[in-house]
Amino acid sequence: MFDLSGALQAANLRFLMDGLFVTLQISFFTIIFSIILGIILGSLRYWRIPFLSKILAVIIDLIRNLPLLLIIFFAYFALPQIGWSLNVFWSTVVAMTIFEAAMISEIIRGGLEALAKGQTEAGLASGLTKQQVMFDILLPQALHNTLPSMVSQLIALIKDTSLATIINLPELTHNAKIIYGQDTGYVLPMFAVLALCYFTINFALTQFSRYLARRSGVKTMVDGQGTPIKPQAA
Repeated sequence: MFDLSGALQAANLRFLMDGLFVTLQISFFTIIFSIILGIILGSLRYWRIPFLSKILAVIIDLIRNLPLLLIIFFAYFALPQIGWSLNVFWSTVVAMTIFEAAMISEIIRGGLEALAKGQTEAGLASGLTKQQVMFDILLPQALHNTLPSMVSQLIALIKDTSLATIINLPELTHNAKIIYGQDTGYVLPMFAVLALCYFTINFALTQFSRYLARRSGVKTMVDGQGTPIKPQAA
């Protein structure tokens, strides 16, 4: 039998909201850092820079094939052994950023690889630098085309913050676990609240991504003569 009134008393709800705030903080920092790092890594791999691209490929493939939980353990328990001690919050941010950046870099690289090679050649032939071709022509299209995949990865990121409960990060799932540990009658109400919170966050992110997709339709990047055209919003 579940105890709805007891589980949802004011003190418990405040404790849950504290955990939700930590979850949102972790998600915010990880999303920002992993997108920036993922774009950099994906772009470097796309240009196939001698030696560097191959080294990055090995590192990225290694990270992508490791469990996120193992990377969290490494950031929290192993990094202090080499003199880099982080608290539980920043250990989680570092671990999740490394993992998510590896995932996002492959999404970005795939988006870049899918673009017509003539755009790069036309851009370079017209006197643009590689950086200008990348940031003015290729990346806007790649980001637009990979938006659904990016959002799916970010949704997974938000849900994966719950893994940090294993190192006692006081996030949403951790705090809910403490609450229903007081009384077995609180289990179902807490699970319902958890489901509602995660659904609300991820649904809002999905809707926001759809809004961005509608607002940022990317036009064709090369005209009939093969000259690059800077992307414009639809």
